[in-house]
Amino acid sequence: MSNYKFHDPNLPYFVTFTVVRWVDIFTRKDYRDIIVESLCYCIKHKGLKVHAWCLMSNHLHLIMSAENNTPGAIIRDFKKYTAKRIIKHLVTHPKESRRSWLLWIFDNAGRANPDNTYYQLWQNESHPIVLYSPHVTAQKTNYIHQNPVKAGIVSQPEHYIYSSAVDYAGQKGLIPLDSLAA
Repeated sequence: MSNYKFHDPNLPYFVTFTVVRWVDIFTRKDYRDIIVESLCYCIKHKGLKVHAWCLMSNHLHLIMSAENNTPGAIIRDFKKYTAKRIIKHLVTHPKESRRSWLLWIFDNAGRANPDNTYYQLWQNESHPIVLYSPHVTAQKTNYIHQNPVKAGIVSQPEHYIYSSAVDYAGQKGLIPLDSLAA
């Protein structure tokens, strides 16, 4: 898929997955849990290596690499699976107060995209940026971990559980991390 260009799949990449129209879908725990479960599945079964991450209300940042030179395929499958699960949850859980509005947004985004036949949750691009040096990797990791601080959600990065800042502070986070060799 052309939206997932990894020129050197052996290197780590900084990627961002953004919800269409920057909709704040991940304000609900159910949807955050789908993302965490899916990342863990991809780590265990698809060769995804997560080096840093942070899930915000409308986007996900990862520093990632992949075994078997397949980062694009892993991202494609992750986005497809999580979109289907979240949409299914919206359709089958009528108590979601924003249900009609969210489905309307995702339906319109899907209709506007000739590659879709149904709802669209994620924007197409993930803009992978190769992390070619330890300095750039540290910069991106800091950027990821500071996201919830800059958003005013927490005062310290390690206080936000939907982030690898917890792991970097010496505790165990929600997603198993793979350390990058320096």
